[in-house]
This record gives sequence, structure tokens and C-alpha cells, in this order.
Amino acid sequence: MVKKVAILANGGDVSGFNAVIRAIVKTAEENNVECYGFIEGYKGLLNNEYIRLDTYNTASGILHKGGSIIGSSTNSNVFHYKVEENGQVVYKDLSDKCVQNVKDNGFDCVFTLGGDGTQKSARDLSLKGINIIGVPKTIDNDVACTDITFGYNTAVSVAAEAIDRLHTTGETHHRIMVLEVMGRYAGWIALESAIAGGGDVALIPEIPYDINKAAEKIRKRVEKGKRFSIVVVAEGAAPKDGTMSVESTRDNGVGVDNTKLGGAGQRVAKELEALTGLEARNTTLGYMQRGGTPTAFDRVLSTKYGSKAMELALEGKFGVLAVLKDGKLDSVPLEDVVGDNKEIGAVSGNTKESNIRRVTMDHDLVKTARHIGICLGD
Repeated sequence: MVKKVAILANGGDVSGFNAVIRAIVKTAEENNVECYGFIEGYKGLLNNEYIRLDTYNTASGILHKGGSIIGSSTNSNVFHYKVEENGQVVYKDLSDKCVQNVKDNGFDCVFTLGGDGTQKSARDLSLKGINIIGVPKTIDNDVACTDITFGYNTAVSVAAEAIDRLHTTGETHHRIMVLEVMGRYAGWIALESAIAGGGDVALIPEIPYDINKAAEKIRKRVEKGKRFSIVVVAEGAAPKDGTMSVESTRDNGVGVDNTKLGGAGQRVAKELEALTGLEARNTTLGYMQRGGTPTAFDRVLSTKYGSKAMELALEGKFGVLAVLKDGKLDSVPLEDVVGDNKEIGAVSGNTKESNIRRVTMDHDLVKTARHIGICLGD
């Protein structure tokens, strides 16, 4: 019988975190279940820092708020956790401490709100005996086994609005306006926002691009009297026979992605300017995609996910991820979510074994983009 549960939010923040938290708490209260929240994701789980959550105090009035009232942590891999000993940085497996904290606190279930890395750690902790239920979060929309993640729709909406605004400047000054959006290994945001905003070119990680193809598209527009163009570039887009634009490399240990991307949009703008003779300007949308009020769609989706997750807990279905498949709420084993990425402690999506959801060439979004003349760089 589930009587006491905990929530942790992990990874990059998205709009919808709080809506999920609220739905879990409200559903828990309807079933006389106590609800708590670990502070700053897996870091809070490790440090045993948590607060009581209820809809009359701590979790009140949060449906429309961006971010997470219980914080979130990035690169907190408890299986390879960064600690300092005798003045030196070392990495340790502290997962057993997390397991003990859950048992000592009497939590019957832990809800993990996060993306592929978060759910990989969730799966690994479930193998150590913790009852876990995952909820798929990421603006990149790349969590496996579900049709859509919460936070994604808000990010697309922000990107589409940015394109609307760039249109007027581009048209006024006869420029190529490049918008760099998030999307490390999956181009969902770039593709959907380009369609929604009337983009002319969309470059995504799944299709290594030929910059000459994009330039050709722009030149043809000029020939027809369109002296401006909109180009949407995912941060992880890379040219044929080239690599992603990496700004720097971090040292956060093994099992996480230590590359910090940056510069994809600026590179494209510079090359297009040289090839077309038109002025090109890049705008990097960055964290604007993550923050602020969630769309109505994300509020509803997040609420559905949160209530479903609590329903699964009450049914005793653990070691699963709440998902949306063909418009219906369901669940899949975390084993299916991680796919072949079975190594304990390896949480990065940047491996051939990882099971992240990428854009496929037969997807309706790709077909639609091609039908309406958006150049995908191939």
C-alpha cells in the first residue's frame, strides 16, 4: 500500500515541471498519500534534503509557473559523483546512499521527472530496489517510448514567436535571419518551429547539411523577389563530413555528456553570407526556450502525466515511465526506455547504445517540411 511518496526534478529546467508536481500532489492527496519533494534532483536525493508538499501551502498556485519549486540538478550522476578528498577531485559511486535514504525515510515510491539521462539513473536505482516511476521531460522531445515530452510545446511556441519577430527585421533590411534553437541530438524544435513560423531552411542533427543547398534555396528566393530568408538551426546540426559546434568541454566525470555546444547558428550565418552576398544575422534563443509560463498544451500534458504517474504508483506498477502513445496515457518499462544502454551509471544520450528519440526521415514533420518547400540541407 502506497502511503508516502517523493518527487525529484532533474536535468535542465522546463516549463511544466511545476504542473507535474502539482498533479502528483493533488492526486496523492485525493488518495490519502503523503507527498514530499527532494531539493535539487538527484543531488537532494543524495544529501537527503526534502520538503513536504501539499496543495494548500508549498505546492499552491504553481500550475502557471515556470521552473521547479523543488529545484533541479544537472550532471548529478550519483553513480559517478564528483567529490573532493584530500584536496583532489575524485568520482565515487554513491548510489547506495541514495537507496538507504529512500528506505530510511519510508518512501514507497520516487517519481523522477527528467529526460533520458534522468531516466537512465532511475532505471539503475530501480535495480537496487527503489520503487521508481518516471515522467518524461525535456524540451528536446527526445525521450524514447513516448510521443511527446512535457516542456517541448512551450519551447516550440517560444521559437515560433521568435521567428515571427525575426521575419519583420529580415524583410525590412533584406537579410538572412538565422535562429539557433536547442536540440543537441534531435531536431524536433527546429523542425516544428520552422514549419510553424514559416521558415525557409531548417538544419537538424539527423541530417548532415550541405550549406550550398541552403544557399541555393536562398538565392532562388531572391530571384523570385524575396530578398530575405529565415533559417532555423538546431544547436546540434553539423555539416556533411563535419562535426557539431562545440564551445567547450567540461569535466563532470564519466557517464554524462561533457560537451558544451555553441556556435552552430553563427557558423551557418557566416557561411551563408559569404555564399549569397546577403547580410546574415544570427540570434541564439538559448535559455529563453526553457523558462517562463508553460503553454496551455503543456499545462494539460503535464497534469495528465502527473496524475497518471500517481495512478501507476497506487496500482503498484513500478520501474516504469509514464508515456503518451497514440494519444493515450500508458506506461512502459524503464528497461525499454534505456534500450541497449545497460551499463550501470552511464547516463549520457550521446552513445550508440542510447535509445533517445530522434527525427526519422519518414516522420510526418519531415514530409510536411519537404512538401511546403523547406530546405533541410540535403
